[in-house]
Amino acid sequence: MYKELAEAIRYVKQDLKYPYVFLTTNGRLSTPKKLKAVMEAGLDSLKFSFNNANEEQFAHVTQIAPRNFNKIIANIKSAKEIRDENNYSCGIYASSIKYDGEQQEKMEEAVKEIVDYVDEHYWLPLYGQAGLTAGADDTQPVAGNTGRLDNMRDALPCWSIFTEGHVTYDMHLSACCFDHDGRFNMGNLDKISFKDAWVSEPFQKLRQANLNLDVTGTACEKCIAYS
Repeated sequence: MYKELAEAIRYVKQDLKYPYVFLTTNGRLSTPKKLKAVMEAGLDSLKFSFNNANEEQFAHVTQIAPRNFNKIIANIKSAKEIRDENNYSCGIYASSIKYDGEQQEKMEEAVKEIVDYVDEHYWLPLYGQAGLTAGADDTQPVAGNTGRLDNMRDALPCWSIFTEGHVTYDMHLSACCFDHDGRFNMGNLDKISFKDAWVSEPFQKLRQANLNLDVTGTACEKCIAYS
C-alpha cells in the first residue's frame, strides 16, 4: 500500500545497516512489479499469510471480490519465479491458521497449491486478535500471542511488547500487532520520539504487568482471557 516501500527497505538496509528486513503480506497487492522492487532493494524475507481455503471463503471473510483469492496464489508463485530468476537472496515463506475438522481439510488442500513455491510453510494457532475477533464463526482462539504451532510459548509475559515496536497509520506507537482499537497506544510519534514512547510510563507499566503474570485491568487482559 505504501508507494515508497522499496525505497524504505533500501534505506534501512543500506543507510541504517539493518541486518535483517522482512515483510508480512496477505499477498493481494504483491504484484510482480512490486515484488521485484522490494527484493532488489535488499528485502531479506517475505511471508505470505495464507488463511482462506477457496474463493467463496475468501470473499466471505475479506468482503472483497473472490477473484482476488486466485490473484494471491498467482502472486505467491510469481515471488519464487522473480527471486530465482534474478538470484535475489530473499527468503519466501507462508503461514496458515490451523483450524480443525472440515475447515482444516480444506486448508490443507489449498496449501498444496502454494507449498512448492515457498521455502517453508508453517501453521499458526488461531489468535484472538487481542480479544476483538474472539469467537467469530464459533471459533475458540488461543490465549495471547504464542508463536508458531510447533513451537508455542507461554502467553505471559508476551514477547512482543519487549521486542517489537508497531507504528500505526496515524503515527502512534502501539504495544501490540493486534491493536485494532487504539487501546495499546503508547505515544503520539508526531509529538514525542520513538525512544521516548518506547520507554514511556504506560509501556513500562504494561511490561511490568506482563512480568508479574497478571494483566488484569490492562490493555492485554482481553487477549489472555482464554487461558
